[in-house]
Amino acid sequence: MRSKARQKKYAGLYLILPWWLGFLLFKCYPFLSSLVYSFHDYNLFKTPTFLGLGNYVKILKDPLIMRAFVQTFKYAFLTVPLELGFALFIAYILNTKIKGVNFFRTAYYIPSILGGSVSIAVLWRFLFKTEGLINMLLSKIGMEPFNWLGDPDGAFWVIVLLRIWQFGSPMVIFLAALKGVSEDLYEAASIDGAGKVRQFFSITVPLITPVIFYNFVTQLCNKFQEFNGPFIITQGGPLRATTLVSLLVYNNAFRNYEMGMASAIAWLLFLIIMTLTAVSFISQKYWVYYSDEDGR
Repeated sequence: MRSKARQKKYAGLYLILPWWLGFLLFKCYPFLSSLVYSFHDYNLFKTPTFLGLGNYVKILKDPLIMRAFVQTFKYAFLTVPLELGFALFIAYILNTKIKGVNFFRTAYYIPSILGGSVSIAVLWRFLFKTEGLINMLLSKIGMEPFNWLGDPDGAFWVIVLLRIWQFGSPMVIFLAALKGVSEDLYEAASIDGAGKVRQFFSITVPLITPVIFYNFVTQLCNKFQEFNGPFIITQGGPLRATTLVSLLVYNNAFRNYEMGMASAIAWLLFLIIMTLTAVSFISQKYWVYYSDEDGR
């Protein structure tokens, strides 16, 4: 009887054991081992040599690495506001009663499902090449073709536009938040003479600030880890204009086989993301509105 009671007591632990094993082997161990390797000279073909903070000092002194961090900041803080602004705008339109609204909701969400795939990045590269569809359309309206992937600024905006195009996920979350705003508030505002723009900024935006905050934090973390676009579309060029930190980690680890340096760069990126996330959580008390005061 005691044996059966004990088995029933620990049945839940037995069921989640495969998950725990996978987490420890494929998440926790690589995470901690990368921290150890970040303090070593390690290239997979020889015994790691302890360097202390040598890799981190080298990173701070290398202008090419520091430029990758600058480009990553530029990419993230350009892409996130543009993506969220566009997602909120489309969600606001789709929240109205228009014909075929369900079709448009699905159509706008599809790019987010496909966006992470390699095929979409390849397609994007062909769209923006010199003989691609974008330049063909420009020539139809009398404009000269532009070398999108050969110009540093043009290539950078190509990968930015790829992520802005994939606004479906935050749009769906915004749409759910908009449906939670009471219609009584809009009716009262209309009676007081407030127009649509005033209602949007005085009623809609304050009430959905928790969702704006959630989307901002999640998308900021995602954009700092962007890899597919720079790797497939531009290969980090031209002139390293699209070499973001994630691509730099890949190049050091799997092209140069400098695992120690790659681990150090990855950990610096992790600390940056963690710091920005912490600052975002601290700042929310100044601009995020919660209907329940205990939510603060």
